[in-house]
Amino acid sequence: MKTFFRLFSFAAPIQRFAIPFFLLSVLGIVFGLINFTLLIPVFELLFNQTGEKSIQNLNVLPSFDFSLSYFKNLFYYYFKEVINSSGKVGALKMVSISIIVSISLSNLFKYLSARVIENFRLMIVTRIRSSIFKKLTTIDIQFFSSQRKGDLISRFIADVITIQDSIIRSVQVILREPIAIILNFAVLFSISSELTLFALILIPVSGLLISIIIKQLKKHAAAAQESAGVLVSSIDEGLNGVKIIKSFNAEKYMQEKFNAINMWTSKIHRRLARRVLLASPVSEILGVSTVAAILFYGGTLILEEGSDLRGAEFIGYIIIFSQIINPAKAISEAFGNISQGISAGERVFQLLDAPENIIDKPDAVSKNNFNKDIELKNVCFAYGEKEVLNQINIKITKGSTVALVGPSGGGKTTLMDLLPRFMDPSSGEIAIDGTDIKDIKMHDVRALMGIVNQEPILFNDSIFNNIAFGRPFTNDEVIEAAKIANAHEFIIETSEGYQTNIGDRGMKLSGGQKQRISIARAVLANPPILLLDEATSALDTESEKLVQSALKKLMENRTSIVIAHRLSTIQEADQIIVLESGRIEEKGSHNDLIKMNGLYKKLISMQTFND
Repeated sequence: MKTFFRLFSFAAPIQRFAIPFFLLSVLGIVFGLINFTLLIPVFELLFNQTGEKSIQNLNVLPSFDFSLSYFKNLFYYYFKEVINSSGKVGALKMVSISIIVSISLSNLFKYLSARVIENFRLMIVTRIRSSIFKKLTTIDIQFFSSQRKGDLISRFIADVITIQDSIIRSVQVILREPIAIILNFAVLFSISSELTLFALILIPVSGLLISIIIKQLKKHAAAAQESAGVLVSSIDEGLNGVKIIKSFNAEKYMQEKFNAINMWTSKIHRRLARRVLLASPVSEILGVSTVAAILFYGGTLILEEGSDLRGAEFIGYIIIFSQIINPAKAISEAFGNISQGISAGERVFQLLDAPENIIDKPDAVSKNNFNKDIELKNVCFAYGEKEVLNQINIKITKGSTVALVGPSGGGKTTLMDLLPRFMDPSSGEIAIDGTDIKDIKMHDVRALMGIVNQEPILFNDSIFNNIAFGRPFTNDEVIEAAKIANAHEFIIETSEGYQTNIGDRGMKLSGGQKQRISIARAVLANPPILLLDEATSALDTESEKLVQSALKKLMENRTSIVIAHRLSTIQEADQIIVLESGRIEEKGSHNDLIKMNGLYKKLISMQTFND
């Protein structure tokens, strides 16, 4: 039950929903019950079925007594006055109008109570999704290595839907339907206790039969489907781009962007829900209005021709009893569904409660500049028991270019991920200007670094927003960065220039264009340290030259750490680190490593140099 109550903390303060819902539900039930209860004295009076005692009581205004009998006798008294003044046809006309008014009020209050619970549901769902997205943009990247993206998205979508359907809608039933059953049974016992006791035996059987016969119908609206697709796309972008989000300290920007989409989705579903909720009360109002009209017309025929019709109370009893079966069935189904919703809630909280291993120390210091060097001292790292890096010692002086080369699986990417604290080493130390990066605020560490990945990570947004990426840069600054990255010319040729939407993951752009947008983003950040996963290995010759030219401009006067796939591109690096199986096999300049006649020369011999 802890999970059950924790879910409702997302809608705090809950009383602002619970109190209006309770009051509106009671009013809806009472007006619906009055509507059917009044049929009994109406039938009795119209068809002359009231007893002598009741007829005598009609002439005397009853004394106040908070009971069903008092309200029934009070109605008898005033209804007879109407009959005396306007005749039975006039009274029947008045009752028919009263029935329409009563059922309209009943459905109005039901509709309003449903809107309250719908807002309650959507608030919980919206806040849960925002909490999940915030968690995924702040938790360390190592968490994702043990998770499936589809499972994470499922928790966003399927589990949250299960929560809203299985728990919140069930709570709505549990809070409202017992009131309806209690009030209806109070009236039924006043009519016939023996018949009511017999009815208690039939209710479970009737509910079971109805649950088998009635199939739940699900309506899908095009707008709701589209909004859900946009929401999933935004989630997918957040998961795929988590490194870029973190490296550019754009967590807040992405959270705000997601929240805007989330609220937009919520608004569409709220509108859809209002129309779906409105369908039932409107159809019932129209149906009862038709019955009231038939009642009036059929009653006038009986009055004109005379009738021996009996059993007014029984007819009223059947009508009221019919209102109990659906609530009873709904309650039995609700209790069965709650366990499913709690399981979905536990999956969501399992994610929300996942430990965050990469956090700032309470006494972490600020650092806004890079003055001397980066040093890795005896750095080790392992995924569980699998060792990835072992005793890595590297010193990178300011302004130098260091290349990481070696066979796949050697630990190059892992080493690169340790520098901006996407992960922390199992042992050892990474220091910037002599200060362990664990003692520096993460925001400051990442602000000192710019990242360009081998596969560019772009978002379904405009070119301008992909370059600025949530930071307050002017148009002139963005354009200047694009020119440095050799991107300005192709950008201005697009349909809307810098405001052109590039599609999901930049699919409207070529590989070289996407990479130059990524470089422009790094140029605009103007970091003193660059982390480059060589960006030209998958490009054609023309695009490669443009990107290489942009990278050369980007690397000027900066400290660069490059993962090299094409060894011909790093011959001029100040230091080349050769990694194999998580260890440094060789290090030195290109010429020094060639003279060693070791692994580096072997790798070189497997590739052809480009002029």
